Amino acid sequence: MKFKSNYVPVLSALFFILFFIICNYGLFAQAVSSPPPRSEGEGPFDTLILYGATIIDGTGAVPAGPVTIVIEKNLITSIQGAGVPGMPIKPAPKAKEGQKVMDLRGMYILPGFVDMHEHIGSTKGIPAEYVYKLFMGHGITTIREVGTRNSLDWLIGQKKQSANNEITAPRIFAYHVVWTTDPEKAREQVRHNAAKGVDGVKIFGLSPKVYAAVLDEAKKLGLRSACHLAQNAVGRTNMLDLARMGLTTMEHWYGLPESFLDHLTIQDWPLDAVYGNEQDRFGNAGRLWSQAAPPYSKKWNKVMNELIELDFTLVPTLTIYEASRDLMRARRAEWHEEYTLPVLWKFYEPSRTSHGAYWYYWTTEDEVAWRNNYKLWMTFINEYKNRGGRVAMGADSGFIYKLWGFGFIREFELLREAGLHPLEIVRAATLMGAEALGVDDKLGTIEPGKLADLAILSENPLKNFKVLYGTGAIKLNENNKAERIGRVAYTIKDGIVYDAKQLLADVRAMVRDAKEKENFEIIQPGMKKR
Repeated sequence: MKFKSNYVPVLSALFFILFFIICNYGLFAQAVSSPPPRSEGEGPFDTLILYGATIIDGTGAVPAGPVTIVIEKNLITSIQGAGVPGMPIKPAPKAKEGQKVMDLRGMYILPGFVDMHEHIGSTKGIPAEYVYKLFMGHGITTIREVGTRNSLDWLIGQKKQSANNEITAPRIFAYHVVWTTDPEKAREQVRHNAAKGVDGVKIFGLSPKVYAAVLDEAKKLGLRSACHLAQNAVGRTNMLDLARMGLTTMEHWYGLPESFLDHLTIQDWPLDAVYGNEQDRFGNAGRLWSQAAPPYSKKWNKVMNELIELDFTLVPTLTIYEASRDLMRARRAEWHEEYTLPVLWKFYEPSRTSHGAYWYYWTTEDEVAWRNNYKLWMTFINEYKNRGGRVAMGADSGFIYKLWGFGFIREFELLREAGLHPLEIVRAATLMGAEALGVDDKLGTIEPGKLADLAILSENPLKNFKVLYGTGAIKLNENNKAERIGRVAYTIKDGIVYDAKQLLADVRAMVRDAKEKENFEIIQPGMKKR
C-alpha cells in the first residue's frame, strides 16, 4: 500500500502518540494513588524565627551569616545579622507568645529547591505520598509536572490541595500535554485546559503547524511551554525553530544538536534502526552530539547566541540519562535497597515494553559513546550559562534507575562536572527555576517579601553536594569509623516546618512494608535468588 506524502507526518505523529501512551500511561489508567490528608509539619506560625544559621540565598552571592530570619505566616519579613563569623554567638532568644524559635547555629539554609521536570509516578502502583515525601525529604518545595500519569483533573486537584497545604507535597506547576494532529484542535485543547487552571503546555512530536498553533495560543493565554522534541519529529522542526515560535523551555536536549548539524540536516541513523525499539532510539541518541558542529564553531556559536537572545531556558536533566554512560553505577545506587518500591524496581528492569528500560544488550561501546556525548552536551550547558543563558534543574525521575529526590540531588553533581560553580548550581536549582516559571517575585531566593520555602541542613552543601542526599555523605570520624553526615534536616514550605528526615523514614517504611507483603528483594537483572 502506497501512502501519499502528506499522510506521512500524520502517521508519524499518530505512531508516537500511541507508543508513548501505551508505554508510559497505561492507556490512561489511574497509575498514581492519591495521598492522605496532611498530618505532618508544624505551622505556619504567627512568627517563626530561624536563628544563627548561614544562608546561601540563591542569587549566587557568597554565603552570609550568622543571621536571624523572621517569618510571619508564610512570608519572610526580615533578615538580620546575628553575630560575627567565626565568633561564638548567644543562644537563641526565648520564644514570646505566638512565636516559634528554631536554634540553627552552625546550620545552613537554602531556598527550597525547584525541580523543573517531573512526573508524579512513572508506572502503575506508585503512591503520590511516596513521591511527594521523597521530594520534600530532599528540600524540594516546588515541582513542575510535565505529563501526569493520571487525569488532568486529578493533577489540578493535587495542585490546589498542595497550595492549600491540605497534603504533604511540594507546590505543583501543572503542564498539560497536547495530543493532536490538527492545529485548530490543538488551540482548543490549550484554551480548554487553560480554563481548568494549568500553568503551561508540554509538547512532544508534532507537525510544524501544530507546534506553531500550540505555542501561539499558549503565548496569548500567558502560559509557558516545555518540549521534549521527539526524535521522529525533529527532521522537520529543530529546537531553534521551536524557540523562534515562542517555546520557553527545552527538556533534555533532543533537537538542540540538530540545530547545528554540520554535514547533514538529520542525524545519521543506522538504516535498520526502528524508533519503537528503545535500544535503537537511546543508543543512537548517544551518538548525536559528535555529528553536530563542534564547540565554539561558527554554527555552534550562532545557535547558542540566538537562543540566549530569545530568553530560552535549558532544562538539561543530565541525571536521567546517566545510566546510559554507566549502567552499573545507576543500577547499584545505594538508595535503591531502602527507597525503591518493588513495583518501581520491576519497571526499571530490562524490557521491550517499559519506557526507559532499553538494556536489551547495552555494551561498552554504547557507554563510551554516551560519555563522549556528555562531554559535548556539558560544554554547551556551561558556555550557555557563561554567556548569560538560563539553565534550570530538573530530574525526570521514576525512569532509568532514577528515584525522585535522589535524582535531583545527582543533578547538582553532574552540573558541577559540567563546570558550573557550586553557587551557580544552587542558583540553577532555585532562582533559575523560579524565573523560568515566572514566579521569581515569590520564590527562588531568600529575601524579605518572598514565600518561606527553605531547606535546612547541618553541613555546607557547597563543599560537598553529597550531604544533600537522603542517605547522607560518608565521612570517617575521629575513631576511624565511617559515619553518615548531612541530609536535609528541615524542609519549610509556606512557613510550615517539616522534619525532612522523618519524611524519608516514612518512605523507608512504605518500601519495607511493600517488600514484606510481596516477599520481595532486589535481584539484579539476569540473576537468581540464592
